[in-house]
Amino acid sequence: MAEWLQARGWRISARNFRCRMGEIDLIAENGRYLAFVEVKLRKDGSYGAACEAVTLSKQRKLRAAAEYYLISHPTALQPRFDVAEVYAPQGVRTERPDIYYIENAF
Repeated sequence: MAEWLQARGWRISARNFRCRMGEIDLIAENGRYLAFVEVKLRKDGSYGAACEAVTLSKQRKLRAAAEYYLISHPTALQPRFDVAEVYAPQGVRTERPDIYYIENAF
């Protein structure tokens, strides 16, 4: 997913950022936004969209972790929360997974 974002002009600031409040899969910036990206990998959508796994509880944890990150990494960029749905029938090794990127997901 990081490579996909980089190909679209994003710079990856952190991968798997962890703190006591939770974990953020990717933190990326593009000159205007600082995106906190939750990545959801699924083989297919037979049990619903991958983004549905980003529950209210998960959103709270992501917000708390993002606040912690911003305290320790001040920025003038506008923060936002994005969700990346990655559908890979053969697992993470799939050569060309289907990616649906949701900006401002919550």
